[in-house]
Amino acid sequence: MQGPLEVPVLYDFASSLCYVAHRVMQRMKPELDELEIRLVWQPLDLTRLTGWRRGDEIKGVRRENALRVSQELGVPLRMPDRWMDSRRAGAAALALRDSDAEPEFREAVWSAVYEHGRMLDEGSWLGELAKGVGAPLDRVAGRRGLEALDLCTLEAAEAEVSGVPTFLLDRWPLGGIQEDFTMRSLFTRYARKKRGTH
Repeated sequence: MQGPLEVPVLYDFASSLCYVAHRVMQRMKPELDELEIRLVWQPLDLTRLTGWRRGDEIKGVRRENALRVSQELGVPLRMPDRWMDSRRAGAAALALRDSDAEPEFREAVWSAVYEHGRMLDEGSWLGELAKGVGAPLDRVAGRRGLEALDLCTLEAAEAEVSGVPTFLLDRWPLGGIQEDFTMRSLFTRYARKKRGTH
């Protein structure tokens, strides 16, 4: 019997659309389980791929698009006013990779930012949260942790990833998030192709 198919999901905690994707994938979990697909969430630093600057105000078309997608997909969203520095959160998530604490940490960060309006780069809450799940920021988000995040970002660039969220279906980077039916169709086709079924 084959094991589940692993699909990497590249994301940045600073991206509202990644939060929307996270919630859509949560509600699709029974369907993903049925398809025997396991999502592997992998953080990166989107500013390194796009040239956006940390602290830039999120306005105009970028803001309108994120709010439109969240509404269309039924995911309520508290949209930050500016692009946050997400590197420490990403480094902590990388340090927790392959542990049971990683989904808990990811969920807590998403909720704090996009439901409760906290900023990733303000206050001590992120450090307290990371420490509580075994990834103290002073240890995991130092130079080595940030270098690991840079390496993940470089690998994403080499895979021709230009935005987030991106689902890596083998060599095909599927960017963005669509309605549940469309995502299920894409995952179903991918799973059948990988398993050689029709």
